[in-house]
Amino acid sequence: MKISARNVIPGKIKTIKKGPISALVTLEIAPGIEIVSSITAGSASGLKLKKGQKAYAIIKSSSVMIGTD
Repeated sequence: MKISARNVIPGKIKTIKKGPISALVTLEIAPGIEIVSSITAGSASGLKLKKGQKAYAIIKSSSVMIGTD
């Protein structure tokens, strides 16, 4: 797999919560450290995602913002 994104983080799928429109995929990238992604239900089906499967969080963004109260 070759992609242009520079932030590719390997992990294992911990949970998949499928809905009619979208799926929440939790990827454990280190013990106790997780990344959650919301993808379309169609993408989740097309990728044949399964709990325990190796997967990658691919992050491509022009900016990351942080806010506080």
